[in-house]
Amino acid sequence: MIAEDFSAEEIADRLRDHPEAVAWLDFDDPELPDLEAVAAGFGLHPLAVEDAVHDHQRPKLDRYADHLFVNLYAVEFHGAENPGLRKIEISAFVTKRALITVHKAPGHLEKLLARWDADPALAALGGVNFLVYGLLDVVVDTQYATAREIDEAMDTVEDQMLEEGGAPRAVRLRSFALRKSLANLHRVVAPMTDLVDRVGRAGIEPVDDGLRPYYRDVADHAQRAMELTEHARTRITELLDADSTEQGNVLNQVTRKLAAWAAIIAVPTALTGFFGQNLPYPGYDSPAGFVASSVLIVTSAIGLYGYLKHRGWL
Repeated sequence: MIAEDFSAEEIADRLRDHPEAVAWLDFDDPELPDLEAVAAGFGLHPLAVEDAVHDHQRPKLDRYADHLFVNLYAVEFHGAENPGLRKIEISAFVTKRALITVHKAPGHLEKLLARWDADPALAALGGVNFLVYGLLDVVVDTQYATAREIDEAMDTVEDQMLEEGGAPRAVRLRSFALRKSLANLHRVVAPMTDLVDRVGRAGIEPVDDGLRPYYRDVADHAQRAMELTEHARTRITELLDADSTEQGNVLNQVTRKLAAWAAIIAVPTALTGFFGQNLPYPGYDSPAGFVASSVLIVTSAIGLYGYLKHRGWL
């Protein structure tokens, strides 16, 4: 490293004084005038500058005459009581001798610096391409790590969701939150394999042969992150479907039990209505007749209960 923590206005002079050096300039959620001052010096396209200051751009790679514009997302997963995904949108301008990044949300600068400092020998091979590789590597690592964290979080709810009788409401709500996080993660992970491959082929300067395997490694990690995300989405959907089926089974059992008890109650009601409203029952004017009718009612109810119990409806 030749120098750090100097103003943006000094970049051009320092690059001129050190022909073999490259520069990294980072902006923290800048306004349009902040970037326009730098854009003039590096010839950045106005459309790319506009995209860099507006949030919620899709992951993409745009090639201009003398620079690339890349937009991507690092991610963090918070899996406490209310699971959620935090996305850190990063825009990057790739020129021949400088990487200009725009963080639209704070985060991961330390990881990025640590990644660049981890292998000085590799840094000597790649110049700006090495800086771009480090950025892509950190972003893809956050995406893969997040996919694993969500997949592991599903382990904690899977057993509860597959219990007899269905999952409690709190577990179902947590499952829905996990599925929403996976949907958000999939939107930023799905384009990354193609994006990394295109960056490696569309670089302003050819990627050194010693650095090319590292780009392929990042693309492989991006592919694995996408596959794990898709697997987790399928898994959580199947878990929710299984829970819905189990709840349906419980509802059917409750309905059958209610129908069975209604039948048990209906028989005595029919008998008492028949004897009490239409014609006198045998022995209605004697205690023995009352006992006989009572025994008939109780016996019929017990017999029907035994039959329904045998059929498994109760």
